[in-house]
Amino acid sequence: MIAIIDYGAGNIRSVEKALMHIGCEVEVTQDPSVLMKADGAVLPGVGSFGDAMHELRGRELEAPIKAFVASGKPFLGICLGLQILFESSEESPGVSGLSLLKGKVLRIPAAPGLKIPHIGWNSLEIKKKDGGLFRSITGEPYVYFVHSYYLKAEEDVVTAAAQYGVEIHAAVQKNNLMACQFHPEKSGALGLKLLENFAAMTQGKGDV
Repeated sequence: MIAIIDYGAGNIRSVEKALMHIGCEVEVTQDPSVLMKADGAVLPGVGSFGDAMHELRGRELEAPIKAFVASGKPFLGICLGLQILFESSEESPGVSGLSLLKGKVLRIPAAPGLKIPHIGWNSLEIKKKDGGLFRSITGEPYVYFVHSYYLKAEEDVVTAAAQYGVEIHAAVQKNNLMACQFHPEKSGALGLKLLENFAAMTQGKGDV
């Protein structure tokens, strides 16, 4: 079973439908006991960094999320769910994130001809192809983004990057903790393949 963490700031339904489409048993929950019983967990997110952290803490989900990651079971953050894994964001000064990974979340800088937010399809440069979300993915696949802030992480956790005025660290992985800035559930067949790779890890069939 894969738990989708519901904290009032996620694009829950589309993630749930995508996982069910590939044959996963899914439970949407904000119950820590249900989360800890899951074989894998997904943290989606849309909206602002500060609002998301306020909701997580108000629902007393911060400690259970950290405990789940510490358990070693596969964990996937999506979009804002990637950003709040880090320490802070320019979007919400003074608000601390989950601090599970090190890096900066910055505003995409304005530039001539560059629309912000970054909405639409963009290609990925896959930096680590040996397992994880990108197992058996080749070339420079296109995925779907919707965001105004981007991640600049420590290079050793970056698994894919995209270009949009600056280099965006579009996906990261540290052991069992994975996240992507783009929306795999909105990225067609390629996105479903990434979710299949994640699901395989929850069944012990892929590399974590």
